[in-house]
Amino acid sequence: MALSVLDLFSVGIGPSSSHTVGPMRAARLFVKGLADDALLGSVARVHSQLFGSLGATGWGHGSDKAVILGLMGEAPETVDTDTADATVAHASETGQLLLDGLHPVAFDRSQDVVMH
Repeated sequence: MALSVLDLFSVGIGPSSSHTVGPMRAARLFVKGLADDALLGSVARVHSQLFGSLGATGWGHGSDKAVILGLMGEAPETVDTDTADATVAHASETGQLLLDGLHPVAFDRSQDVVMH
C-alpha cells in the first residue's frame, strides 16, 4: 500500500486537525459503506463513541463536529469550513442528521456523540 505525504498531513476543521481528520474520515467511510451495501435507508439512528485522546479532548478540539460532518458525508479535504459550524448547529437544533447528505435520522448530539 502506497502512501503519499497528503495521506499523512491534511488540513481539517479545527482547532486541532489531528483530532478531526481521522474521525471525519472514519464516520464518512461508515456511511459510505452503508450506502454501498444498500443499508442506508434502514438506519434510524447512529450512536458514536470516541475513546483515548479523541474522547478526552474531543469536545474542545472539534472531534464531535468532525464525526457529525463525516456522518453527513463531508470529507476533510472538501468540507466548507465557513459553514461547518452552522451545519452542525442545525443538526443539533433540529434533532435530525442527514446521513451521507441524503437519509434523515433522529439525532441528539449529547446522546449520539459520546466522549469517553
